[in-house]
Amino acid sequence: MLEIGSTVPDLVLEDTAGKAVRLSDFRGNVLVYFMRSTTCPVCTGHVKDLARRAGELAAADVRVLIAVPEGRAEAAAWRAKRGLSLQVVTGRGGTPHEAFGLAKKMLQQSGSVLIDREGVVRHAHAATMPTGAYDKKGIAEAVAGLARVR
Repeated sequence: MLEIGSTVPDLVLEDTAGKAVRLSDFRGNVLVYFMRSTTCPVCTGHVKDLARRAGELAAADVRVLIAVPEGRAEAAAWRAKRGLSLQVVTGRGGTPHEAFGLAKKMLQQSGSVLIDREGVVRHAHAATMPTGAYDKKGIAEAVAGLARVR
């Protein structure tokens, strides 16, 4: 997993329409939430909370990406079924999880990474069990810290 304070390499993911999503193209901050899988009800609950908080995060200049380990077709179907407005991304030759160093142990790890506008990791949290993967308080503290970095 990427370490807080490290610089993220210029990673390229893919959205559900097949368009390249290059992290360096974002002009603001990016929060990437990594789902264990699209079939994980706990992860889906975390995504619902992020969707509810999208306006608050956007006001703090934070864009949310939902990263799933499945392929583009499954990701698109999952997103459409839920009417999700957040952008969902997959990998372009592996999973986004692998690109960010989220190893697959017994289960695929899930978690989140907040990257500031300079490409520096401001929050990184992962867990094998999805119940411990969504660090809402840690994300909020890191987002609040972005205002001090500007």
